[in-house]
Amino acid sequence: MAVTQAIPMARHPYADGSYKKMLIDGKWIDAASGKKFETRNPATGELLATVAEGDAEDINRAVAAARRAFEGPWSKVKPYERQGLLLKLADLVERHFDELSTLDTLDMGAPISRTRATKQRVLGMLRYYAGQATALHGETIENSLPGDIFSYTLKEPVGVVGAIIPWNGPLGASVWKIGPAIATGCTVILKPAEEAPLTSLRLAELVMEAGLPPGVVNVVPGYGETAGAALASHPDVDKVAFTGSHVTGQSIIRASAGNLKRVSLELGGKSPDIVFADADIEQAVPGAAMAVFANSGQICSAGTRLFVEQKIYDEFVGRVAEYGKKLKVGNGIDPNTQIGPLVSEQQLDRVTSYLDVGRKEGAQALAGGARATEGALSKGYFVPPTVFANVRDDMRIAQEEIFGPVISAIPFKDTDELIRRANATTFGLGSGVWTRDVSKAHHLAKSIRAGSVWVNCYQAMDPAVPFGGYKMSGYGRESGKQHLEEYLNVKAVWIKTG
Repeated sequence: MAVTQAIPMARHPYADGSYKKMLIDGKWIDAASGKKFETRNPATGELLATVAEGDAEDINRAVAAARRAFEGPWSKVKPYERQGLLLKLADLVERHFDELSTLDTLDMGAPISRTRATKQRVLGMLRYYAGQATALHGETIENSLPGDIFSYTLKEPVGVVGAIIPWNGPLGASVWKIGPAIATGCTVILKPAEEAPLTSLRLAELVMEAGLPPGVVNVVPGYGETAGAALASHPDVDKVAFTGSHVTGQSIIRASAGNLKRVSLELGGKSPDIVFADADIEQAVPGAAMAVFANSGQICSAGTRLFVEQKIYDEFVGRVAEYGKKLKVGNGIDPNTQIGPLVSEQQLDRVTSYLDVGRKEGAQALAGGARATEGALSKGYFVPPTVFANVRDDMRIAQEEIFGPVISAIPFKDTDELIRRANATTFGLGSGVWTRDVSKAHHLAKSIRAGSVWVNCYQAMDPAVPFGGYKMSGYGRESGKQHLEEYLNVKAVWIKTG
């Protein structure tokens, strides 16, 4: 494991230790309770800001504002105008992108090289949704009833949306929720993760600068048990869009039953990444490694179950371990850093507990395996890239989502048996296949029960291509036309003309 040099915390105009309010109805206000919470740099422990702590009363205020906007001025805004607002927001995000990406790095720890690299995707999403705003339409449908009866459908916004996002990519997650809501004519209350709320709040300033009417976008930071729970159960919220753990997703489904609100869930995973002996090994080693080590493993679709064909298992897994050892671990603001900290002490405890579990179950750590504490790393929440060999399918590290930079490497011989084992999980979000055999690639792509299958690559994403899961990885899709449908109702209209 290489360690980057310690550097002082970068000064940032939005992370200067000051107090940040919440946005409701176009105004920056304090929490009704007056409560605040701190957000700190996970690489150094330094205070970034104090933030208004929203709870149920603040959610009530935000939902009321969103309802007024939805039934009032916002309902009169035409698709072309919504498109213009999204394009203006995209231009503002582009102008301030370095500031926003740095804020992501400071607040949740991802290396600046990673947060800067999201620029095309973030701007692409905003401009894709802008294009879709004017492409929404119903259909005329030929019916079989006697007489002259004309039938057609309308696409209408679902209404007030409660959006709850995680901390592992605040800017992209915020855009993924706000963008489709604006495009379809919905209004939204965004509840950012308490671990990393600052980018969402700064983005909300740009939303107001872009000229969106008050109440269309509201941002209420707070804790999941209070603000998040109140949003999920609120009787005047028409839809909840949630990204996070499957356990929280289950609680949101239960909370939604009161008014049978629409729910879309992008949840966790334990994704299989499969390497055949005929793969391009020079491409597959870094690809399989960074399918897990990127963002310190804090990616829901990370390829954490690394299945390697038996005849190349020892060589391949050994090379992945050596690759991980050479990655530079350190403060994300350092441009040389490749692996930043985990987001919080709680997440550090979770990941290190799984490292203990892996060893107790008999797995062998070929790289990493314990918290990093050298020098400046002792002040942050660092776990180096970890590769476990001798892993069996029934081990907890092969079945449970760790959400850290931990690979469980598992050998296989037979392809049909491999498919069964790859699918033997409660999750179904992502998957990878590394092979030069086109027939094999197509067979695996069809057989794996997951929402995404990457062949000879991993984590490729595009605003036009849907993303989502099977089984406990949730339902609904984000990105693509399917994403917009999650925010629309379909109304059938019948007119007797005879």
